[in-house]
Amino acid sequence: MTETGMDSGSASASPRLLVVGAGVAGQSLVREIQTDGLPAVPVAFLDDDPTLIGTEVCGLPVLGRTEELVEIATRVQAQEVLLAIPSSGGRLIRRLVILCKRAGLPVRIVPGLRDIILGEVQFAQVRDVQPEHLLGRETVDFQDEAARRVVAGRRVMVTGAGGSIGGELCRRLLPLGPSELIMLGRGENSLFEMQCELEPLRGETRLTTLIADVRDRTRLEVLSGRLTCDLILHAAAHKHVPLMEDNPEEAVQVNVGGTANMIDFARRVKAERFVLISTDKAVEPTSIMGASKKLAERLVRHAADKGNGTRFMVVRFGNVLGSRGSVVPFFMSRIKAGQPLSITDPNMTRYFMTIKEAALLVIEAMVMGQRGGTYILEMGNPVSILELARNLLALSGYDPTGGDEGPGIEITGLRPGERLHEALYESTEDLSTSDHPLIKLALPRNEDSAQVRAQLPSLLDLATAGDIPALRAKLADLLDQPRLADGFGP
Repeated sequence: MTETGMDSGSASASPRLLVVGAGVAGQSLVREIQTDGLPAVPVAFLDDDPTLIGTEVCGLPVLGRTEELVEIATRVQAQEVLLAIPSSGGRLIRRLVILCKRAGLPVRIVPGLRDIILGEVQFAQVRDVQPEHLLGRETVDFQDEAARRVVAGRRVMVTGAGGSIGGELCRRLLPLGPSELIMLGRGENSLFEMQCELEPLRGETRLTTLIADVRDRTRLEVLSGRLTCDLILHAAAHKHVPLMEDNPEEAVQVNVGGTANMIDFARRVKAERFVLISTDKAVEPTSIMGASKKLAERLVRHAADKGNGTRFMVVRFGNVLGSRGSVVPFFMSRIKAGQPLSITDPNMTRYFMTIKEAALLVIEAMVMGQRGGTYILEMGNPVSILELARNLLALSGYDPTGGDEGPGIEITGLRPGERLHEALYESTEDLSTSDHPLIKLALPRNEDSAQVRAQLPSLLDLATAGDIPALRAKLADLLDQPRLADGFGP
């Protein structure tokens, strides 16, 4: 923990800790530090419980409320703040981070409640505050025993393996012991970097890297003649809403045509399971990107209805924290450059999950494997993008209300295809529980998925020809969403 001066070799190896939270987590950590002689010196507690203020806990005084952090930290000459309030929401964490920054003190946080329930909280688990701590819900972990039974000794393919989600899938699959991990993508540099990262960790797993474009049906036919795959996780896709509004041909060719090609590939290699990674923007879509992913979902469900041995399924989730091109890296790059964080509307909300959650959800859905099912993680309440921007400014040491010389926030207006709020399922879908308590199973009612497959050749012809007005009109007609035809979004 060199960042906070906890390196035992440094002069300040035992920083004075002000512990926020005198409950079970705070007490557990203080006792561990005191008993094991760890390189830290707890000096006092803060807690908002009025019955604790003025008392002693673990031999330390509870000196005041959290709002007094700056004053009390100065009084006790604290050198670091430890947040031991695992049940707190994102807004409280953000407020405390701001106070710590104002006091000029580094801040760390204990694990969430779920981690504490699974195992006693330990000082070694204390870590830096991350954006996911400010989301207002705890991140979800999945058990890997069932996944290991499905993956171990099998040949697994991940498309889009050089991307954020595809790469994380590869990282999470490798410890499950597949006999072969086939990483397919069209970006040679990102695939090379992924191969270099995984090579020292592969154990007995064979790593195969394939440079291929899912749009290229002929290339995939050739590959199917020399490959065998048991499990296919299809992550390759275009995902940027505004860019796909300007390039609808690409969205259709990759997200729709590419999915159709991979479905046929899965049949040719006699894959046991196929998982499409989809998005909440596919729900009653107002954008070209969302429309293309909804058509991809329908293609997968049509394949599931046709049978032929492979179990086809869909995983649908919201925005992924930290994925390439997503809002958090974008905001952080703006902060680093001293530029204001641009938000299209102050009321905009989105569902968020961590990249680890996204990858584990995909694997968990593959394990449950109901033919034609769409799996959705229980993601809690949607997050305000304005609130997220304020959180990131606070984590970076700036006043999110704009009371300093920091980057600040600017409102720019909705872009084409964007909408204020997303949904995770449609009114025409029936929701039920799955084998995992935090994953829902959605099944559509009266969906004509065969129509999409029948119209696919003409749709791809329009995309290849670059006839954007006719392509938009075709999408609007197929999905009964007239607004898609005009290109103006919601």
